[in-house]
Amino acid sequence: MPERLPLIAEPAAAHAFLKTHREAVSTYAVCIVDLCSEQTYRHGHIEGAISIPVGILMSGQPPAAGKIASQDQLSRLFSYLGTTSDTHFIVYDDEGGGWAGRFVWTLDVIGHKHVTVIDGGLIAWQGDDLPLVTEPFSPEPENYPVTIDSTQIVTAQTIVASLGAPDFAIWDARSRAEYTGMNKFAARGGHIPGATHCEWATLMDPARNYRIRTDAKAHLDKLGLNAEKNIVTHCQSHHRSGYTYLVGKYLGLNIKAYDGSWSEWGNTDGLPIEGI
Repeated sequence: MPERLPLIAEPAAAHAFLKTHREAVSTYAVCIVDLCSEQTYRHGHIEGAISIPVGILMSGQPPAAGKIASQDQLSRLFSYLGTTSDTHFIVYDDEGGGWAGRFVWTLDVIGHKHVTVIDGGLIAWQGDDLPLVTEPFSPEPENYPVTIDSTQIVTAQTIVASLGAPDFAIWDARSRAEYTGMNKFAARGGHIPGATHCEWATLMDPARNYRIRTDAKAHLDKLGLNAEKNIVTHCQSHHRSGYTYLVGKYLGLNIKAYDGSWSEWGNTDGLPIEGI
């Protein structure tokens, strides 16, 4: 197995790694996962990348359709990808990192630690004039039953029990209008009491092709989202908060995710809310 890339890698570094270790890709020691749309994948993708539909990462069951997929569903996915305990995933999407972050969180939940996200994803890759191919790549399946570690998944009940604790923080990654309740995508609008608002996209740098902001840590420090807190991040369906989870993990924060997110909280009578 070649020396692994870090959690976040520059497109050029990922390209150089893949060029050097082509055999690792062909033998599935390295698995490149493309989380773009099927149309985008057909138009051009990183050589050796496997396209998977993002919906397979989620349960799809209302009202909280964004909750993690079942153990059986994830076992089928990772078996299809040819996963082994040593597989190193290199992951990207075409939106800066929301779905890539959701994939990283899923790996953490099933206890698989070897993963790299290309900073800025396909947008940054193209911005750096790195090559793409159009030929699809199909994996060689490998039986890989997964186990879901429930301690990595935050529930609404855990949040309620932690509200008001000085070392606890909620990171709401939705838009400001959703946070205040002006825009409502559940039966109830608003936010979890005491939640800190930091919209996911504000941590991306459009001038650098949607890489993580170089001052992301300082920005979060000002908001009180730092390594002294036990942070839980969420959005509406744990897509946008896939990115904030990724950024928090990259920065060394103590961060977990609430996959039920606002689609569960806002549709559950009795859970406390704040808003306009």
